Amino acid sequence: MDREFLSELFAGFGPVTIRRMFSGFGISADGINFALVLRGAVYLRADENSIPRFESEGSQCFQYEMRGKLRMIGSYWQLPERLYDDPDEVTEWARVAHAAAIRASLAKASKKRTAKKATTVKVVKKVAVKKVASKTVSKAAKKRKSSS
Repeated sequence: MDREFLSELFAGFGPVTIRRMFSGFGISADGINFALVLRGAVYLRADENSIPRFESEGSQCFQYEMRGKLRMIGSYWQLPERLYDDPDEVTEWARVAHAAAIRASLAKASKKRTAKKATTVKVVKKVAVKKVASKTVSKAAKKRKSSS
């Protein structure tokens, strides 16, 4: 699959960016990657909302072997073969994949914010504990000085 074929395949979706990625291409729109083209197949981004649709078509998630183990990437599923001849339906599937990619991006950003907030809370607590400990030590030192 070359860029020209992919541009035609996703023409109904709207403007897409096609970039070299791994040994194939990544396809994105609005800065969000929603499809991969690897080993002569198109894989669309999927989530719990769209995976059943792929399964009903007999599609499989992206898989590769590494160090003798089969790795399965459940977030990208192969575009059903029958769709390569139906640009209108590819457009619909691409929109669903783009929406899944947006949801994944938002969830990832939310996790980062939560993790950052948790780290900030830990740092604030440590500082507060140090201040309390410092005040306690200072009070104890003053008591010893006054009793001497």
